[in-house]
Amino acid sequence: MFSLTVCDHIMIAHSFTGAEFGPAQRLHGATYAVEAEFRAPKLDHLNLLIDIGLAKTELRRILDSVDYHNLDTLPALAGQNTTTEYMAWHIHTLLAAACRDGAMGDGGRAVTSLKVLLRESPVAWAAYEGEIG
Repeated sequence: MFSLTVCDHIMIAHSFTGAEFGPAQRLHGATYAVEAEFRAPKLDHLNLLIDIGLAKTELRRILDSVDYHNLDTLPALAGQNTTTEYMAWHIHTLLAAACRDGAMGDGGRAVTSLKVLLRESPVAWAAYEGEIG
């Protein structure tokens, strides 16, 4: 299996619902380093998995929808505890759709699985990985 990873980052504000979250129930900020790892079993005729420029552009487009926002106020995330795990899944869902829809060219359509990892700090991170389907 081949893989190609592109990275970026976002800064967000959010709060959580549930006593389990303690002080994180209050509005607070987070900065995430975001990694998107695209995977495919073979390379194309140019020996590329996916166009790295298109992958970076699409990741940035998706991240722009949450970057510098209070996630509690975004309709797409209404009613969700936007934990690091949940946000990894949310970004994965949008990137997978972009692959299927051709936003990343033929290489994106050939991607079979994707892993999105969000680093909340040097000692804590979460990821979601799955098939593009």
